[in-house]
Amino acid sequence: MPGLHSLAPAKVTWYARRLRSMGPREVADRALTVGATAARRVTGDHEPDDATLLGRADPDWAALLGDFRAGTARPVLLDRASAAAVAAAHPEAVKELLAAADRVLEHRFTFFAHPEARYDGPVDWSYDPLADVRWPALPSHAINHRAGHGEPKWIWELNRLQHLPWLAQAWLLTGDERYGTEALDQLEAWIAANPPGRGIAWRGAFEIGVRAISVLVALQGLADHPALTPERYRRAVRMLAAGARRCWRDRSKHSSANNHLVGELAGLATVAILLPELASAARWERDAVDALAVEARRQILPDGVGAEQAVGYQVFTAELLAVVALLRRLDPGHAPTAADGTLLAAIGRSAGHLADLVGTGDPTPRTGDDDEGFALRLDPAPTREVRPHLALAAALTGLPAARRAGTSDLTSAWIAARLGTKDTTGAWEPGSAHAADGGLAILRSGRRRVLVDVGPLGYLSIAAHGHADALAVGVAVDGHDLVGDPGTGSYFAHPDWRTAHRSTRAHATVAVDDADQSVMGGPFLWTEHAGVRVRDVDLAAGRVDAEHDGYRRLEVPVVHRRVVDAPPDDDVVLVVDVLSPVGEGGEPVPPVRTTWPLHPDLALDETVDGTVVARRDGEPVLRIVTSASAPASGWRLRGGDPGAGELGWWSERLEQRRPCWFVGAQVAATRAEPVIVATLLVTGAAADRPAPSPIVDPGRDGAVRVHWTGSTGPRATVVGSR
Repeated sequence: MPGLHSLAPAKVTWYARRLRSMGPREVADRALTVGATAARRVTGDHEPDDATLLGRADPDWAALLGDFRAGTARPVLLDRASAAAVAAAHPEAVKELLAAADRVLEHRFTFFAHPEARYDGPVDWSYDPLADVRWPALPSHAINHRAGHGEPKWIWELNRLQHLPWLAQAWLLTGDERYGTEALDQLEAWIAANPPGRGIAWRGAFEIGVRAISVLVALQGLADHPALTPERYRRAVRMLAAGARRCWRDRSKHSSANNHLVGELAGLATVAILLPELASAARWERDAVDALAVEARRQILPDGVGAEQAVGYQVFTAELLAVVALLRRLDPGHAPTAADGTLLAAIGRSAGHLADLVGTGDPTPRTGDDDEGFALRLDPAPTREVRPHLALAAALTGLPAARRAGTSDLTSAWIAARLGTKDTTGAWEPGSAHAADGGLAILRSGRRRVLVDVGPLGYLSIAAHGHADALAVGVAVDGHDLVGDPGTGSYFAHPDWRTAHRSTRAHATVAVDDADQSVMGGPFLWTEHAGVRVRDVDLAAGRVDAEHDGYRRLEVPVVHRRVVDAPPDDDVVLVVDVLSPVGEGGEPVPPVRTTWPLHPDLALDETVDGTVVARRDGEPVLRIVTSASAPASGWRLRGGDPGAGELGWWSERLEQRRPCWFVGAQVAATRAEPVIVATLLVTGAAADRPAPSPIVDPGRDGAVRVHWTGSTGPRATVVGSR
């Protein structure tokens, strides 16, 4: 860590919070790392000579390149035979790929939702033309990417070199030498401009690992291009080997060992598998794959949910595992091991859960963070979506649910071509499901999907990519979100967006005193986590009952319990929230606010008698009716309205958002007793008809009874006493 005397007070506070999230072993480990980094400032971080690199004096680089071109003793992903099969099966996708490659020829790049950037001359790998910022040419450990130089995500994305596989594919598919020449020229220029350990591109082993995958896959596709000379191959191998050492030496540990560790290990394994001539290759592969097997068990939970509680990162993590599993499977000299089985099992169980989640037509939930990361970017799509990922997983595992729910793209097409897998569809229909380890209930009825988040905040002590969304509810009908998660917003470019999109008030749950359920300690740090207790999940009845303790820290401690009643034979969903004071303080529960974030395509009618009607294209698709045990009033806001602040926005891409409606009820308790809020979410044809308000009966026996009318008639829901 830098000396605290040189930091602004806000940074001192952040470091203090970060230290509190570490255990004693992590603090000691990080102190040793700081000492080793300081030593390298004196001694430097030099590349080894060729003899050390390859374990032999005077290596013949022409012969080594010949082995690489022939695919000797290593797997091959991009080759000419497979290119022909891919082109024949996916002509439209190939057209899109060639258009993307042509943009790269013109040095035009688009990342996230930022506008396109163009370099009029050679690509300047340290310069962000959108922000007009040049990152300093310092030792990478001396660069503070949070110091406001610019948008680090943008410059990192450029330096991942994930456009090089596009150029390599374009060369294989067309034979046009311009694509291969451009790719090799850019790689040569990148190596010259970014010596190991210097510049923003080397800031973090994670970036090094992800970049290694792109570079090596591209080099394989360019293996027989005339511009790939032995000297160029030598420089690339030396750079990749230097990065591999960093991936292991500087790998993420302890509370930081999330998807970053998987990326570092996957990059190390890829270098080892595709460059077996390296002296350390066998050891690197063994260590990386063994460690990946451990992370596969940790980061993909037994029920298939990603431990980070973020759908985007689950896909990213599973695909990093898939890159290594695929290369090992294609390696002609490899005998399958238990670790291979562990990787494939993790990919399979993740795909099984994701297929349950999206079914054959449901939208992808935007739970937790999503930085649009690609493990292997062969298709030019701007984001990595769940359905193409499922097609990849199906090609690797053969899982029928993944094949049925997946949508083939160039990435899965290359994998299927190399593995010789057939695009056959197995029998599978989505239904309700409960992922008990990850904490998600999926309640299905016809074309309606109701999600209830009963999981933890996130992974490890910092829960970096989780949101304060305990007990949040999502509703989708006919393949469209009605109530959902508004997404990520921003990472670095807009700090206010970052804070708002992680907050409780931005999610379909309840805020007490407008506080967050969990406590933010920084943009990727939570210092206090709400804990969820699941009381009951009954999939047949469509009922979920759970509570969280995040508001016990308030001056008047409160427990939030939520019961969701979504009968499979009814178009109406009842949500009952019970906010109970803890202890004998005698104070009323602080103000309570329910929030229902509506998809931005929905327009609202005027509120009448506490009822909200949302329309899509003029047709009513959702009616929200609320009652409470204490005085209540409806509220609504839309992004950009006066007083809305940073709420009322829906983010479908990182660094982009659209205004949407947030609606709900505010309840002010006057007595020291539980506050009960009952909300009807009326969908389908019933949304076009007035719905009676639910009747809340607190009950003297401690049980809460709610009488309500569904589309099939009167119903009653009982929330048992605590």
